[in-house]
Amino acid sequence: MNTPIKNRYDFVYLYDVKDGNPNGDPDQANLPRADAENQEGLVTDVCIKRKVRNYVMLKHELKSPYDIFIRQGNVLNPIIKDSGKDIEQRQKSLTGQYYDIRTFGAVLSTGGKGEGAGTVRGPVQFTFSRSSDRIYQAEHSITRCAVTTPEEAKAQETREHASTFGRKSTVPYALYRMHGFISAVDAVKTGFSETDLELLWEALLNAFEHDRSAARGEMSPRKLVIFKHSNHLGNARSGELFEKVVIESKCDLPRSCNDYEIKVDYTLPAGVELIEKL
Repeated sequence: MNTPIKNRYDFVYLYDVKDGNPNGDPDQANLPRADAENQEGLVTDVCIKRKVRNYVMLKHELKSPYDIFIRQGNVLNPIIKDSGKDIEQRQKSLTGQYYDIRTFGAVLSTGGKGEGAGTVRGPVQFTFSRSSDRIYQAEHSITRCAVTTPEEAKAQETREHASTFGRKSTVPYALYRMHGFISAVDAVKTGFSETDLELLWEALLNAFEHDRSAARGEMSPRKLVIFKHSNHLGNARSGELFEKVVIESKCDLPRSCNDYEIKVDYTLPAGVELIEKL
């Protein structure tokens, strides 16, 4: 493995959705998530982390050191228990093998007494994504000609065009903004390297390419603005840097990325380098 990163990073990630549901809320009949007070759209950090995990899983086919710990089918407690004799050894083994633990951290204290591995704090943290404008949670009725049970079929025998009904929820259009933080201090603890960092950028830029579905509509990355600090503690506060990226709407009802102007202020504090992707 490469040596851990030596610089702190902050970044702004912009992506959009058209006629899709980027992150349904199970507490609201799977409607697109929204701020209850101002109706701005939300996407959880967990949702974007899942897409990063999925991309790494597809690229490296679950081979160490790019295996994925949090994935469907994994039974976690035996993996943790068998990874070493004590907490320190287990953490070192797990961070070395699993990209997502090395990147995002993990709660590894899920087993019984003497079987866990404590908690690993990952160097990479995401915020919730928030849309630039209020979203409209559109609901659509859909039909199908097939039925699932003999009872349904019998009930529809008298109809001229037998069908069953369902519903789909979408956002007509929204541009989402997510902030990210990468700690060089925590990277030392997990071994998060420059190679891991480049894979993270690659995963964010390709997060939606292999996650297509009718429910998610068209989702695309629009801009990734990275602030690289010259040292491990950082040369400026993250909030000050995030303000360098401004999104302005050109119309009252945006329906594409072209309806926004994304402005980047290149006047930076000393010791901060700006890197743009897309």
